[in-house]
Order: sequence, then C-alpha cells, then structure tokens
Amino acid sequence: MASLKEIRARINSVSSTRKITSAMKMVSAAKLRKTEDMTLQFLPYKDKLTKVLVQYIGSIDEEELNIPLAESREIKKVAIVAISSNSGLCGTFNTNTTRLLNEAISEYKDKGIAIVVYPIGKKIADYAKRLNVEICTDFLHAADKPNYELSSNIASLLADLFLSGKIDRVELLYNHYKNAGVQIPNREIFLPLSTKTDKNTNTNTNTLYFVEPDRNTFVNDLVPIVVRMRLYATILDSSTAEHGARTTAMQIASENAEKMIGTIKQLYNRARQEVITTELIDIVGGSEALRK
Repeated sequence: MASLKEIRARINSVSSTRKITSAMKMVSAAKLRKTEDMTLQFLPYKDKLTKVLVQYIGSIDEEELNIPLAESREIKKVAIVAISSNSGLCGTFNTNTTRLLNEAISEYKDKGIAIVVYPIGKKIADYAKRLNVEICTDFLHAADKPNYELSSNIASLLADLFLSGKIDRVELLYNHYKNAGVQIPNREIFLPLSTKTDKNTNTNTNTLYFVEPDRNTFVNDLVPIVVRMRLYATILDSSTAEHGARTTAMQIASENAEKMIGTIKQLYNRARQEVITTELIDIVGGSEALRK
C-alpha cells in the first residue's frame, strides 16, 4: 500500500485538477450563453430573409430565372468546409468532424472526384494534414470567435470558386447544437444553393410580389446575402456546440474528480487506521515486555 505522504499528494493533485476543470466549465458556460444569445438574435433575420427568397422563387416559374449559385452541373471537384475547434477537452466534438471528413473523402474518392479541404479550426486542420488531400489553411482563426465579416469573406471566396467553375460543389461538415449535452454531426450541401421549397414548411406561394428592377436582378442580389448568412449561421452553430460540449465534458470531469477524491480519502483513512493500529500494537507489545 502507498504511504500516507503519497496518498496525500494524490489527493492534492486530483483536487488541483478539479479546480481547473471547474474553472473551465464556468468559462465555457459563459461563452455558451453568449453564443446562444447571438444565435437567438441572428437567426430570426436569417430565417425571414431565406423564407422571402424561397417564397418568391416558389411563386414564379423557376425557368424564368437564371441563378448561377444554384446551378447544378457535373461534379468534378468538391470543396469540403470542415469546422472544428482550435483546442481540445470538448468530448467527441472534434471526433465527430473527423469522422464526417473521412466519410466524405472516401465517398468522393470512390467516385474519382477531386477534393479540396477548407478547415476551419486547428484540430481538423492538423488531422487533414495527415490525409492525402489538397488543403487550404487560410481560415483556421475563423473558429476562435464567430465573426460575420470573416464568414462573409469565406462565403464570397467559395461562391467565386463555384461561379468560375473551379469547384462544382461545396459541402459543410460541422456539429449542430441541440443542447449542452447533445451535438449532432451534420453534413450538408452549401453550393449549389437549393431553391426548392421544403415540403414540411408552410410557405404561402400565392403571395404577390413586385420587385425592381427585374426578377433576375432581385434574386441574384438576394442569393449571395443568403449564402453569406448561411455560412455565418453554421460557424455560429458549431461554436455554440463546441462550448456546449466543453461545458458538459468539464462538468463530467469535475464530477469524476470529486468521486476520485472520495475514493482516495477512503484509502487514506484506511491506511491511517492501519498505521495507528500498528503503533498501538507496538506500544502494547512493549508494555507487556516491560512487565515481564
């Protein structure tokens, strides 16, 4: 059995770890509340603008429109935007993204389609470097704090590559935030933009719209805005999921540290009792020897 000094050192070590995990939990919880508030403030605007676009396109004959960002064509090269965190200690958050990336790469390689990965977050960038794929590493800092201007620049770059024909599809891989304990791995097509009305959504396509100067100008001015907002919403969603995952992970770590401290203290008390018992036996034995 370990000595009392060694056991006390273990108790102090685990107690220090518990203090760190508790502090990290509080920091992540504060960041989670902030990103949740940002999401609640931003999503109504994004959803309303998207709804207007979908309703308008649904109210007219799509053949009358020319929407370059919604053009479907033969897929020869795909850009995969994979979003992770810049640091660890957030449970399976980053593992989910790496699994989605492996699935996407395997799927496209089997079809003979070229791939370029745009990692947002250091963890997924480090992982992607070990894969045999083309990588663009210009957006690692975008995972630090959700920023509309930076997200808009990334979305514009991807849109330009799509419009120029250098890439034929853009996919997003990220974790969707459901609650602090649940993050859902999500994989969705970013470009070409889908203009189809969701059958589960009640949209009034009978609304009469008057637009200026013409339909194509109105739609193609609105589409890039929707694209930029959608990427920002995705990065914001992933950031919220990250803070939720880290809050939960640090909560579990703190609880486990508390249980471990209790177990080690029991071990310490047992060892201390054995030392006391041994000392009492020695005293009694010495006393008996003196009597004789």
